[in-house]
Amino acid sequence: MTVDTGPTGTTRRAPATASPPRRRRRNLTGLLFVLPFLLAYALFLGWPLVGGLISSLTDASLASDEARFVGLDNYAEAVGDPAVWQALWVTVKFTLLSTPLLVAVGLVMALLTNHLSPGRWLWRLAFFAPYVLPSTVVTMIFVWIFQPDFGLADGLLASLGIDADIGWLTEPNTAMMSVVLTTVWWTVGFNFLLYLAGLQAIPHHLYEAAELDGATWWDKLWRITLPMLRRTTGLVVVLQLLASLKIFDQFYLMTGGGPEHTTRPVIQYMYQTGFTNFRIGYASAISYILFALILVVAVAQIRLFRPREEAS
Repeated sequence: MTVDTGPTGTTRRAPATASPPRRRRRNLTGLLFVLPFLLAYALFLGWPLVGGLISSLTDASLASDEARFVGLDNYAEAVGDPAVWQALWVTVKFTLLSTPLLVAVGLVMALLTNHLSPGRWLWRLAFFAPYVLPSTVVTMIFVWIFQPDFGLADGLLASLGIDADIGWLTEPNTAMMSVVLTTVWWTVGFNFLLYLAGLQAIPHHLYEAAELDGATWWDKLWRITLPMLRRTTGLVVVLQLLASLKIFDQFYLMTGGGPEHTTRPVIQYMYQTGFTNFRIGYASAISYILFALILVVAVAQIRLFRPREEAS
């Protein structure tokens, strides 16, 4: 223990620091606490990642127990495979169509709920409830809604005097938007919840000061609300992009990838390649190409929405 003499001549005891053996015991205790998670992480995520990477370098097949090392041949084949590029474009197109809607609709819903005092709990429940439904239930509901002739979508158009027999899930021009609308209805509740939490964290005195200065609702939205929600918006966009790039359930259950593979995302193509055509090695290579794409998008979004003071 050291003694320090202050400017007044008095002595002060320096704070005692933990001895090296005690620090080691603390570190060991912390490691024991996280050890179950580390074991589960290595078993269910780490090992499959390594196993998939090894498989992508072989010609592994479900039809054979033997796997021959082929190096980067699977990756070279994937780069030259038009079906891979079409599936990637379907995935990117869905991401570009769904992400802006999910961000904007979630923000609008949160703004409305935040300003509605009576029955706010009911609005929260109504907006968030679809998010907890399983994908099979949601897709079955919307498959019936988009049925031609007797579906709810055609019925609404008929009530407006529009006699249209639209193949919502069978025509290339409408199948993609039908899946996008289904996804927005199903998953926007999560973004709504994040935005609502962000709105409630904004100090109320900022709005009071703005009102004293004569600011309108529009001024407060653009100068206070949206800037204060910058980090929340960054989080929502990153999560939504990652989720959209991994889209599978809705397309597989609603369109099956048709018509003519115009709604077949890359994960569905991976599934068909691995479990229908039995080419596990080639499917693994495609999966790592998608992983690289997701990694690039995630890093770019994190850098884009990083606070300015951190970026500088």
